[in-house]
Amino acid sequence: MTSISNKANLSQEHRMLQTLVKSYVRDDILPIEKHLDSDAISLPNDDFNKLSAKTKKMGLWCMESPAEYGGAGLDLFSQIIIEEERVQHRAGLYLPVYGTMGTPIPDIIWQGSDYLKNTYGIPTVNGEQEGGWYAITEPSGGSDPARSIETKAVRDGDDWILNGSKTFITGSLQGEWGYVFARTNPKETRGITCFIVENNWEGFSVTPIPVIRSYYPGHIFFDNVRVPNRNVLGKPQDGWDILTNKLLSRLRIPYAAANLGVAVAANHMAVEYSKNRETFGAPLASRQAIQWMLVDSEVEIRSCRWLIWEAAWKFDAGEDYRQSAAIAKLYSSEVLSNVVDRSIQIHGGYGITKSLPLERWYREARIRRLGEGPSEIQRMMIAREIINPHQGTNS
Repeated sequence: MTSISNKANLSQEHRMLQTLVKSYVRDDILPIEKHLDSDAISLPNDDFNKLSAKTKKMGLWCMESPAEYGGAGLDLFSQIIIEEERVQHRAGLYLPVYGTMGTPIPDIIWQGSDYLKNTYGIPTVNGEQEGGWYAITEPSGGSDPARSIETKAVRDGDDWILNGSKTFITGSLQGEWGYVFARTNPKETRGITCFIVENNWEGFSVTPIPVIRSYYPGHIFFDNVRVPNRNVLGKPQDGWDILTNKLLSRLRIPYAAANLGVAVAANHMAVEYSKNRETFGAPLASRQAIQWMLVDSEVEIRSCRWLIWEAAWKFDAGEDYRQSAAIAKLYSSEVLSNVVDRSIQIHGGYGITKSLPLERWYREARIRRLGEGPSEIQRMMIAREIINPHQGTNS
């Protein structure tokens, strides 16, 4: 079992990464962002191109992707150290540094064939394509994919014919390709296959779903979409294993680190404001009510960080990390909501103005208790492992 105590101190390399990314956000992202609309989801093209070139020189481009395919090839712990720092700006929760560190691609693409790597993975890392969305949730539900997936793929010679729909798919409006999980064996609840599908194929359509965040997800429709058999990721019927053991559980760890990073930024704002804002002749920071809010946020943040680190250490060590990932995702989403809410309370009326990032974080934080599996599902999985340990934790 991985020991937390012997991992307590960050290495010099990790501290350098922290400093590098913190400086990048402070010196390059924030000065541009302050001139953008409060709900902006992209940078001007010139700024994007300039900063993308800079992160490539910094060795931070596509940190999730292997070096042999053009990425930074960082282990997961290094990634979450970066993630906590790079999200600390207004759009950071869903658009960290506005994509100037490359398109994040779920790394299951690298477990596919050479054709899939060369056609989708490598061009996306190189910035020639925009892709990597993944489509699981359907109008019938999303928390129980074994039963709720109704999108079907039927074999037709060397192709598959895809019919159905997916909903609340982040990135599907901007991307050019993505992962689609469809039922290929109707007799088995886990008879699911993963396909790589392109947005421009005949029969594919996507429409925006307006939500409380400015970065809208999409509702995807498949109307007799013809998918070549070479676009199957893995083998037919492998989709369940890919979905539960190679995609969702791992993604929950950087997702949790993003929650943590925004909570850190919100609490820092609350601390600074409380020291400078005076009421009745004394700074807010001298009031016990304010002090206790700051203390509660600090305790939650520190606890949250350890849970995320533990999950990442287990993943990198090849241990079963799934329960730890669920705990980190669950707790971080609740800490984020708590800390942002307290920071708004401390800022008073200013906290809900568009001039500060808090109101955007408040809206987006609410989604984080639903995304990557709602809190109730995380609790079910965690409880299952507590009651029946070592029986396996399905996502």
